[in-house]
Amino acid sequence: MEMSETGFMKREATLLNLVCIIAALGFLALAVANALLSPSFLTTDNLFVTMVCMLIALMFAVNPLLYLRDEGRLPMPFQKRRALKTAAVDASGRALPPSAPLLDAKGRAVPPDVKSMVANMKQKQP
Repeated sequence: MEMSETGFMKREATLLNLVCIIAALGFLALAVANALLSPSFLTTDNLFVTMVCMLIALMFAVNPLLYLRDEGRLPMPFQKRRALKTAAVDASGRALPPSAPLLDAKGRAVPPDVKSMVANMKQKQP
């Protein structure tokens, strides 16, 4: 039951994003048609209609762009990559701050399984 509901929600989001993209493209086409077909484009009325069409197109385009960013399909330039895969993670799922490596009594690096056991022992128990 829950699996079909998730699939339905995903199809619904895809359909709504498709409608938004079509509306945004339609308003952009209307702005371009206004710019090309008007005899004098630099009048106040033509500039106003063009700007309103472009603003409405932007409003329709924001939702699909945010959806793609949340899904990880839209790369964000000038943004640092999240290094959660390489960062140490404790048992509760929180990323640990980078620190000096855990060493044993002889100064050797401790294996990852021992690190996880030490992290489990450091947790407060009720």
